[in-house]
Amino acid sequence: MNAGVRAVVQRVREARVTVDGEVVGAIGRGLCVLLGVAASDSPAEADLLGRKVAGLRVFDDDDGQMNRGLDDVGGALLVVSQFTLHADCRRGRRPAFVAAAPADRAQALYDRFVAAVRAGGAPVETGRFQAHMLLSLVNDGPVTILLDTAELRAA
Repeated sequence: MNAGVRAVVQRVREARVTVDGEVVGAIGRGLCVLLGVAASDSPAEADLLGRKVAGLRVFDDDDGQMNRGLDDVGGALLVVSQFTLHADCRRGRRPAFVAAAPADRAQALYDRFVAAVRAGGAPVETGRFQAHMLLSLVNDGPVTILLDTAELRAA
């Protein structure tokens, strides 16, 4: 199966990303998104996943049901690039990353995804592309959702 743009989306109480001791992105209530881009991905897939994430209704309503979105709860997004989401661990013990997009292509599609989620209206913070980042978060629920455009296209 061909991989698509992949995202691990976590509902958080708070999240922040630090590079060399400096906080480069931080949010309160919202979604922390780890984003991995494959070599075969397209701008249309980044747009599709961005719209999907921006519109997720994963926050509880008054009845405890996941019926509210970011705009309903005043939430924000923290988007962090994560090429390791395309790790291939089928052979041996060391992951291979041949499916991950090269850095220049990955950054262009990462930026495209960020633009798509920003178009949804919620505030968006980011990590620093290709940096060694420390990510801290408080997962709320816990709620963690895996999304892949290869599966979204097939649905």
